[in-house]
Amino acid sequence: MSSRKSRQQSTGSTRISDDQIIDLVSKLRQLVPEINHRRSDKVSASKVLQETCNYIRNLHREVDDLSERLSQLLNTIDSNSAEASIIRSLINQ
Repeated sequence: MSSRKSRQQSTGSTRISDDQIIDLVSKLRQLVPEINHRRSDKVSASKVLQETCNYIRNLHREVDDLSERLSQLLNTIDSNSAEASIIRSLINQ
């Protein structure tokens, strides 16, 4: 029994068809701005996956940066001020 087959059996996962993979890669291609803005449709699946990983890493960095900036902002304003109220309402949306 191959290691791939034994892994599938031990994890209970089902095999994804080639058509499903092509469809998922196509959807990723549309979602990732770096790929979506290219004029050429000829981007390999591995490149799409690499760019998707890079895009997700960048999004994480942006979230971390914005969280830090928000934390600094909240530390500099009066918690009862109108600005603090606006920020709380935006966060709770």
